[in-house]
Amino acid sequence: MDSSTLRTLAGDAGSDDPIVALRAISRLHRELDRIEAVAVRRARNANATWQLIALALGVSKQAVHKKYGRM
Repeated sequence: MDSSTLRTLAGDAGSDDPIVALRAISRLHRELDRIEAVAVRRARNANATWQLIALALGVSKQAVHKKYGRM
């Protein structure tokens, strides 16, 4: 998904139509989860520690390791 699509979805998330907003939010969640996983994988490949990744994501080291530890 490209950045213009993300911008469109972000705009749609603020729609006055709650169904349009919910659909956009759902798609944004899926895409952001995918983008986050790619970024974590890249960080690990660059020898970033779980602690550093956790700090960047604003979560505990245990949480990030549990979610991505099998990468």
